[in-house]
Amino acid sequence: MLVAGVDSSTQSTKVVLCRAEDGTILEQRSAPHPAGTEVDPAAWWTALQQAGDGLLSQAAAVGVAGQQHGMIVLDQAGHVIRPALLWNDMRSAKAAAELLSERGGPQWWASQTGSVPTASFTVTKLRWLAETEPANAARAESVLLPHDWLTWRLGSGDGTAGEPVTDRGDASGTGYFSPAKGTWLPDVAASAIGHPVRLPPVARPAEVTGETAWGAALSAGTGDNMAAALGLGLGAGDVAISIGTSGTVFAVSNSAAADPSGAVAGFADATGRYLPLVCTINAGLVLSATAALLGTGLDGLSSLALAAEPGAAGLTLLPYLDGERTPNRPAATGVLRGLTTRNATRENLARATVEAVIASLASVGNLLTGYGVKRERVLLIGGAARSEAICRLAPGIVGSPVVVPAPAEYVAIGAARQAAWALAGTPEPPRWPAPPAFEYEGAPQPEIVERHEALRADTASWPANS
Repeated sequence: MLVAGVDSSTQSTKVVLCRAEDGTILEQRSAPHPAGTEVDPAAWWTALQQAGDGLLSQAAAVGVAGQQHGMIVLDQAGHVIRPALLWNDMRSAKAAAELLSERGGPQWWASQTGSVPTASFTVTKLRWLAETEPANAARAESVLLPHDWLTWRLGSGDGTAGEPVTDRGDASGTGYFSPAKGTWLPDVAASAIGHPVRLPPVARPAEVTGETAWGAALSAGTGDNMAAALGLGLGAGDVAISIGTSGTVFAVSNSAAADPSGAVAGFADATGRYLPLVCTINAGLVLSATAALLGTGLDGLSSLALAAEPGAAGLTLLPYLDGERTPNRPAATGVLRGLTTRNATRENLARATVEAVIASLASVGNLLTGYGVKRERVLLIGGAARSEAICRLAPGIVGSPVVVPAPAEYVAIGAARQAAWALAGTPEPPRWPAPPAFEYEGAPQPEIVERHEALRADTASWPANS
């Protein structure tokens, strides 16, 4: 029996077709998404149709994983009112500050929603809509996340029939859901947008939520990070570092996290457990920007970085090129420290960039300790895990060996595994073999993270970096 998994990410849609019994991938395809931090959801549907053409129709069950936090507002007829605001849209930073003060500060938000909302969270985008586009806010009858909307489209065809559903994993990133209780906080959403809105029912992890036009079962779907954890088969002691468009560090836990500092997001996972997570806005795009600046590609950047000495001859980059989420500096910019005529080489700039991306994630990832996470194994995934420099430098900067699973679409694989679980109806997800992996080791280099943290602290008071 075959199952399909969908990853609707920021940049593209990926579809994998797998055997339900063991997860063997039979075929996979992808289609690009438009660039930008707001996108008409119809573009995602078009990409899903393109990537899934000839694949989805073979599946007995389909699961959809989507980028977290995206805001899709619908009118009374179920039509999309405006382009969706994506997780990396920072325009709701002011709204985030307003919401924090209105509800009693970070402690209240952490205790009630598991997280302290920043501009990434859906709830702040609802407030931005109410203040900036009041006519659109007034028309909003319901609010969905990207994976909710796509699953609904798969079940109803035109996205106006039937009832959308979500899951606790993706819902936990909205800012108006309680992961600990597993329930919506509708008054929080209503307060943000200015009136009550309809929120989708929250499906159980292995629940069949609907059926496609060709008769395939639809699973609940989930957020991208939750699907990645499911696709990797993360267990106790595993910490995943994902370097894609964004950077994330996450682990599966049996206890709900509630960090009043806001650094650790207390998400739920896709299995009924929890997924404490830290996220940085700046990751893969920083590597791409530096590569372009140096007139090369990502492979060229990797070669240049490996040609330089550790520490990049004193160059340290604060990689907050597009604002930052952890720490919460939405207006931040990048900062390069230590540049001299002696170290101003392409190799050193490449090395400083790679070290900065890894050090930024290593630093914030240490915050997971104390939230039911005991680090025994570090896994490195995401598009940047294909970079030799990232793989070879990560162990020294992280401070432990790093396991790099073979490149694969783990978000889509996790969505497919959820679909297989919905078909099986078993208490736990089906056991799929762990992916082949390579282990990298390196001498610890704590000074790299220390220099990064010192630069971060020294620039905290700068107007653009505070």
